[in-house]
Amino acid sequence: MSQIKDKVVVITGASSGIGENAARYLAEQGAKVVIAARSESKLQDIVEEINSENGTAAYKVTDVTDEKNVEALIDFAIDKFGHVDTLINGAGQMLFSMWENTKVDEWENMIDLNIKGTLYGIAAVLPHMKERGKGQIINVGSIAGHAVGEGHGVYSSTKYAIKAITESLRKEVSVKHGIQAALVSPGVISTNWQDSVTDKDVKGVLSNMKEVAIDTSHVSKAIAFVVDQPSDVMINDVIVTPTHQEW
Repeated sequence: MSQIKDKVVVITGASSGIGENAARYLAEQGAKVVIAARSESKLQDIVEEINSENGTAAYKVTDVTDEKNVEALIDFAIDKFGHVDTLINGAGQMLFSMWENTKVDEWENMIDLNIKGTLYGIAAVLPHMKERGKGQIINVGSIAGHAVGEGHGVYSSTKYAIKAITESLRKEVSVKHGIQAALVSPGVISTNWQDSVTDKDVKGVLSNMKEVAIDTSHVSKAIAFVVDQPSDVMINDVIVTPTHQEW
């Protein structure tokens, strides 16, 4: 029996990539999805398509680097559907660069989006889930949070932080409050993330990655596997990488 059907799932970073694909896939499985990102036009199009295909979706324009924005997102989902079963912290940015090029602005952007955005999501939804005595918090990490490659320094640091956050969260809230905390770590995937990289010194690394990249749908199915668990089962860590990825 599907555990996904009728679950209320909030997804950040859902205007493209893994977040968008996960929203569409979970809606197909019967979840009620609330998607969030900064681009209203993209969110609106996705919601209209999901609802036109007999799914259930709503959106809230959200900047996850703003704590109040994230609180408003969770409040919106509760007002709309009564509660939140699952939060997927999917918002993130991948900006590879060499240390010697000191792209401090990009470092700060990744720290704000990848780390603070995840923390704000947890802070906003945790009291609600504690009150209900159940819930799922799924953080989207990266293989770069398990191994560090050339040009990955700051990005990997943010994803190692997500790994630590998830492990700590799991130890503190699972036994006490019945809240499942999971980490899903993708390898190289086919999105337009490479277009955001400004450091020319890592362009060769990126071209090699494109050759082995897999579609985001494979990661979405892994996320759905985690969502599709009863309240007494917790999937701790899932790593999904291309077969030909070397690291």
